[in-house]
Amino acid sequence: MSSSSWDKAVGFGVEIPFVQHLGFELTQFAGGHSEIAYTAKPEHLNSFSVTHGGALMTLLDVSMATAARSQVPEMGVVTIEMKTSFMQPAVGPLSARGELMHRTATMAFTQSTVFDAQGRKCAHATGTFKFVKRLPIGGKSVQALNTTAAPDRAGIATD
Repeated sequence: MSSSSWDKAVGFGVEIPFVQHLGFELTQFAGGHSEIAYTAKPEHLNSFSVTHGGALMTLLDVSMATAARSQVPEMGVVTIEMKTSFMQPAVGPLSARGELMHRTATMAFTQSTVFDAQGRKCAHATGTFKFVKRLPIGGKSVQALNTTAAPDRAGIATD
């Protein structure tokens, strides 16, 4: 995927490695609606050889987030809650269609459905997102998480 198509695919203007790994392609991003195309790779399948539920939940989450952002693309969103229902196995090329149902100044209420190539509904979710200010490209630096034992109040390291 080229750099410009990747920017369009993520719809956020920032790289999301997990979304890139899954291979999502944003095909609609306007007017409170989004659509994302996805075909699971072999490593995204479960033991029944169908798309893993975690991959489907990510697809639903990202399609709802992009639907929410489609009306205010300069803002970011974070997931507050999500409810998912799995209706039938998801096999082959899939499409998630997200919809912004209602928004306030700070919150977005959304839904999304995943369809298979025959147009059958495979999974559905509703979600609530909080709008957050997007950091400039490059953002602020992120410090690595300190994994060493923390000192107690007396300054002695504890386990």
